[in-house]
Amino acid sequence: MAERIGLVYATIDGQTEKIAQKIKAVFEAKKISIEIFKIEDFKSNVTDFDKLIIGSSIRYGVHNEDIIKLIEYNKTELESIKSIFFSVNLVARKEIKNTPETNPYVVKFFKKTKWKPALKEVFAGMLDYSKYGTFDRIMIQFIMWMTKGPTNKDTVIEYTNWERVEAFAHKIIKL
Repeated sequence: MAERIGLVYATIDGQTEKIAQKIKAVFEAKKISIEIFKIEDFKSNVTDFDKLIIGSSIRYGVHNEDIIKLIEYNKTELESIKSIFFSVNLVARKEIKNTPETNPYVVKFFKKTKWKPALKEVFAGMLDYSKYGTFDRIMIQFIMWMTKGPTNKDTVIEYTNWERVEAFAHKIIKL
C-alpha cells in the first residue's frame, strides 16, 4: 500500500501557500500522491498519515496559533510518524538566520513546543507592503528598519530560495 502523505499549512499573505504548492509539485512530478490542506480545513487525525508536513508563516515573531495547537495537541502522535516542519519568515532572508538552528523564531518555537520532527527547515518569505493593512505595514516597516531591511512602501521582494524549497521536498521524499 502506498504511503499516505499530508501537508498542512497556515499562511497570512500567501507565500507559505506558494511554498506548500511547490512541495506538492515536486511530489507530483515524482508521481507521489500528497494531500494538501489549509490549517482551517484540516479535519483528519495526524496518524492517518505516514508522513505529515506542517508549514507555518510567522507574524510578529509568532507562528500561526492553529498550527501551534495542532502540534501541542498531537505531539506524541506526530513523533510516532514521520513529521516534518517548515517555517516561513522574513528574518530568514539573512544568511545567518536561514536555518532551523539559527533562526530565532524557529529556535523559540521548538523550545516552546518541545516537538522533535524528523526534518525541519526555514525559508525566507516575501515582502510586499501592498498586501498589508495600515497597521501591519507600519509594524513591518518598523521591524524592517530595525533589522536594516527595505522600508519603502512600494517594495516587493520575494526572498524565497526556490531551489532550497525543491531540495527540501526531495529530502522529505527520501525520508
